[in-house]
Amino acid sequence: MNQALVVVGALVFSAAAVLGYFGWQELRGIGPAVRAPSRDIVEVLEHVNTSGSQIDFPLVLPENFGLKIFAADLIKPRVIIEDPRGVVLVSIPGEGRVVALPDADSDGVADSVIEVLSDLDRPHGLALECAEDCTLYVAEVGQVVAYTYEPSRLAAVNPREVALLPTGGRHTTRYLLVKDDQLLISIGSACDTCLEKDQRQGTIQTVPLLGGETAPLAQGLRNAVFMVEHPESGEVWVTEMGRDHLGDDLPPDEVNTIQPGYFYGWPYCYGNNVQDTTFDDSAAAAERCQAAVASRIDIPAHSAPLGLTFVPVNSAWPREYWGDLLVAYHGSWNRSVPTGYKVVRFEFEEDGTVARSSDFISGWLQDDGTALGRPAGLLARRDGTLLISDDKAGVIYLVSSE
Repeated sequence: MNQALVVVGALVFSAAAVLGYFGWQELRGIGPAVRAPSRDIVEVLEHVNTSGSQIDFPLVLPENFGLKIFAADLIKPRVIIEDPRGVVLVSIPGEGRVVALPDADSDGVADSVIEVLSDLDRPHGLALECAEDCTLYVAEVGQVVAYTYEPSRLAAVNPREVALLPTGGRHTTRYLLVKDDQLLISIGSACDTCLEKDQRQGTIQTVPLLGGETAPLAQGLRNAVFMVEHPESGEVWVTEMGRDHLGDDLPPDEVNTIQPGYFYGWPYCYGNNVQDTTFDDSAAAAERCQAAVASRIDIPAHSAPLGLTFVPVNSAWPREYWGDLLVAYHGSWNRSVPTGYKVVRFEFEEDGTVARSSDFISGWLQDDGTALGRPAGLLARRDGTLLISDDKAGVIYLVSSE
C-alpha cells in the first residue's frame, strides 16, 4: 500500500511539475489578456469628457486626434463594417449575433444597439454588397450565409447558404471580403503547427457570390484573421499570427499581400522564408520555404495583429495619413514580457516598401500588468474618423482628428 502511494505521489508530483513548467514557460504573460484592469476605460473616458481634463486620459494618440466611446456594453465585438447609410454593423461572435449601431443625430455616439441577426454559430466575418439591393454575407464557423439586407429597417432576411466550411480545430474565426464578383473566405488552421487533414484550413478560399464549391486562392496561411483590399492597387492584404512555442521573439507575426495561387510558408517556414526547423528540418521543407512568398511586413512575435485598414486618400483625414496602413495589435497572451495592445501606423515609400512605423494609439497596456482593452477590428472612414472594436472592454471607439 505504501509503495503504491509513493508511486501515485511521484506521478502527481511529476504531472504538477510538468504543468507548472508549461504554465511558467507559456502563460506567465497572460495577465493583461485575462485579468480585469484596475480601471474601467468607459468610466475613465466619461470622466475625462465630463471634466474636460486630459490628465487622467489613459491612451496616447497623435497630436490633434481625440477618442471617445461610440458604443459600450457589447460582449466582445469584432468585425466592423458600414451599410450604405453609414450605419455601423458589428459581429458579436460569443453571443451569436450581428448588431447595428445607428447614430441618427451624428453626434459620434450610437443611439441604440439593434439586433440584426441572432442564434448564429460564432459569426465573425461580415461583408456587404449593394447594387439595387443589398446582400449581407455572414461567416459562421461552418458556413457562409447570405441575407437580403434592408438598410431602412436594419434587417437581414431570406437566408441562403453560400458555402460550407470546415469546423473544429484551434482557429474558428472566418473573415470575408468581396472582390471581383467573388467572396474571399479566410480559414484559420486547425492546429498550431501541423499538416492539415482538411486542405481548406490554413488558406484563403474563394466562392462565387451566388454560392457553390470553394476553391483555394492562397495556401500556407496559419491564421489570417482579417483582410482588406488596397484602395488603389486592389491587392488583398492580410494579418497573420505566427505559431507558438518558439520563445518570446519567434516567429514574427506578419502582414502579407495575397497573390492568387501562391504558397505562404506555414507550417514549414515563417517571416522572410525562414525555415521552421523545429517543425521540419528536412531538405524538402527547406525547398518549400524557398519557393514560398515571403512576408510583406514582419511584426514582433506574439503581437497578435488583427484588424487592418487603409486611410482613404482624398478624405477628411489629415493629408499626411492618406494611404497609410493601420493595424490593431490585439496583444500577447504567451510572452513573458507582454507586447502589443495598441494600433500601429505604417507609412510607405512610393515603391510600396515600408518607410516607417509608429504607434498610432497606445496605452491600453498598463504598468500594473493589466490591460484596459484589446483593439481588434478597425474601420477608417472617409469622414476622417476611425472605428476600433475592443473585445476586452466591450466597446467601439471613435477616433477623430480635431
